[in-house]
Amino acid sequence: LTCSGATFEKARRRTLASLVEFRISGVKTNMWFLQRLLSNDTFISGSCWTTFIDDTPELFTVTKFRNRAAKLLTYLGDLIANGCQIQGQVTAPGHGLEEPTLPTLLDAHGSAVNVTTAPPPGWRDVLLKSGPAAFAQAVRQHKGVLIMDTTWRDAHQSLLATRLRTHDMERIAPITAHAMANAFALEMWGGATFDVAMRFLHEDPWDRLDRLRALVPNIPFQMLLRGANAVGYTSYPDNVVYEFCKQARKHGVDVFRVFDSLNYVENLKLGIDAVRQADGVIEATVCYTGDVSNPAKHPKYTLEYYLDLVDELVALDIHILGIKDMAGLLKPRAARLLIGAIRSRHPNLPIHVHTHDTAGAGVAAMIACAEAGADIIDLAIDSMSGVTSQPCMGAFVSALEGSEYDTGIPTESIAALNSYWEQTRLLYSCFDPGVKASDTSVYTHEMPGGQYTNLLFQAQSLGLGSRWNDVKAAYTEANRICGDLVKVTPSSKVVGDFAQFMVSNHLTGDEVVSQAATLSFPKSVVEFFQGYLGQPVGGFPKELQAAIIRDAAKIEGRPGASMEPFDFDQLRRDLEDKWGPGSIRDVDLLSAALYPTVFDEFQALRQKYGNLSLIPTPLFLSPLEVNQEIQVQLEVGKNLIIRYIALGPLHKETAKRDVYFELNGEPRIVSVDDTSVKPEVVARVRADPANKNQLGAPMSGAVVEIKVAVGDKVKAGQAVCVLSAMKMETVVGAPADGVIEALHVAIGDNLGAGDLICLVKTE
Repeated sequence: LTCSGATFEKARRRTLASLVEFRISGVKTNMWFLQRLLSNDTFISGSCWTTFIDDTPELFTVTKFRNRAAKLLTYLGDLIANGCQIQGQVTAPGHGLEEPTLPTLLDAHGSAVNVTTAPPPGWRDVLLKSGPAAFAQAVRQHKGVLIMDTTWRDAHQSLLATRLRTHDMERIAPITAHAMANAFALEMWGGATFDVAMRFLHEDPWDRLDRLRALVPNIPFQMLLRGANAVGYTSYPDNVVYEFCKQARKHGVDVFRVFDSLNYVENLKLGIDAVRQADGVIEATVCYTGDVSNPAKHPKYTLEYYLDLVDELVALDIHILGIKDMAGLLKPRAARLLIGAIRSRHPNLPIHVHTHDTAGAGVAAMIACAEAGADIIDLAIDSMSGVTSQPCMGAFVSALEGSEYDTGIPTESIAALNSYWEQTRLLYSCFDPGVKASDTSVYTHEMPGGQYTNLLFQAQSLGLGSRWNDVKAAYTEANRICGDLVKVTPSSKVVGDFAQFMVSNHLTGDEVVSQAATLSFPKSVVEFFQGYLGQPVGGFPKELQAAIIRDAAKIEGRPGASMEPFDFDQLRRDLEDKWGPGSIRDVDLLSAALYPTVFDEFQALRQKYGNLSLIPTPLFLSPLEVNQEIQVQLEVGKNLIIRYIALGPLHKETAKRDVYFELNGEPRIVSVDDTSVKPEVVARVRADPANKNQLGAPMSGAVVEIKVAVGDKVKAGQAVCVLSAMKMETVVGAPADGVIEALHVAIGDNLGAGDLICLVKTE
């Protein structure tokens, strides 16, 4: 680089401007040193001396360039070369995808609402002014029924495998703040959205919370908190749950729906106390299963059981009671019985009801709840409602319009929002499993709505798609032999893993019970019977528990109570050693504490591709066409104009391709791996089912951990390795007492069902 000017100052400025425009990748460069030199006051004044550089150490402070444009081009090039790699696709994303058109919101006089102005006051203003307790009482005293919109969380979790991106919520957020100003809350965080954001969407869940909070200041945000499990699938040390709630409240969560997957009160107490300390609204939740209108068929979960549980929660000084009907089992007659009985016993308690519409009776059941005394009902925007999602907002609001239960939400506002979500659902159609109609078999298998579509996809991924009815039947059987559980994440995952295990191994429920001592169960099943999730209603089936956990430790009482406090300081040191000093925020520590592997993978992808949550969804899912030009805003005032030119030939020796772009008019080339070029596949040895000394994989999966080495002595059922498939881990146990004679697997190997894992020489 050579620059000149009429004066030293003009030459300096021209050189500095040129350096700012330069991008050098793949080799070390002294650009950062030159920029610091040219910006140094002493250098600018011209009063340098011969040892100036030696005497000015700040010139050597390395500037870390973000290289956001280069990282984005790498992702776009990867997408062009390999197609969309986001897991959970039922079909490939279509070509020519477009962003949904934003609707025009009209006021009561038919005039367009200026959604760039501050939105009308909402229930969050009441909360911020009065505090949680007074807020709850204001809700109870409100005339009419309030609604919570689940579109931003549970609706897409139930319909689109939780794949909705922050970008598409962010675009509609200002309009939502005006259209839904009378809503009790927007459910938009927690549950599966936390890990899926990092795991599959390459987004930071805390950034989502911050960005949406800034755009919707008037409506409370509600999250789903799994009690002592926080937003994970197991128990954590207590200080993790307390710190998580503190940070969630700080970043914008107002109402915490606290539930436990087994209705285990000791786990609920921890979550309730953590929310109280964070100064959040406590919505303590009873998970509903069975049928209170038919106690003869469902003798375990009777009306008295639920009333007693509610009494225990009310004694904990909660703000709101939640009824979480996660499978859509609450029929209209049962709704009147349950809600009516709670209202009679607790006249001042706000009641918030959640259901799923899997069987098609959701709107009728929720109207029955409102008439029986419920204060708040969960609904989803029309095009994101129905089947495994929540009941239809437009139908419910229209049915009660003008009555004493009027929701205060204009149907015209719902229609405006619906026009956006109709287009958005089409944009995400590659993640839609195609559940087209109601399924009343849910009253038999009791599968939660949020699990139904995910389990269907998992079954297809494991080669069980054609046996979906068998999986549903096995789900019923697995629930029966577990003792008839309350089924919601993570307990529902236990039953789902159990069901897929039974179908993969062609086992009936009775065969599982009789052969339990010799079977290699999924890890989630073993840990459940150990007590890692807490204690189920009525306790564990003792004989089956003993056969499954064998010599493993048994946890009595609340799991987290026996755990040592989590060392956040050590975690920060470890993460900053890995990702750089000062790179880890307090919220990152929580993400890593809850999901250590997922967080590391997310950090690695962000370093490779940058912040992908900023790009429009069509560019995230679908590759560019040749000569297509796009514009991406990285931040205010920082825009990239990108044109895709060509895809280069395969370099066979490196299995890479060059992808040619123009970036802001300048040619740029990125090199990406071509994942279609596979190494030669080596056929794996199959285990002989008749040879009891050979251990075969019980189902397809990747080897993530090996517990033994050649020469180790093992007992029958002792853990040999751990397989992972679609977030389900299975601990594979030795087939017999003996010595490991040969190991046929390594960490990272992908096994099919029946592939040989090891040989055990019996003594």
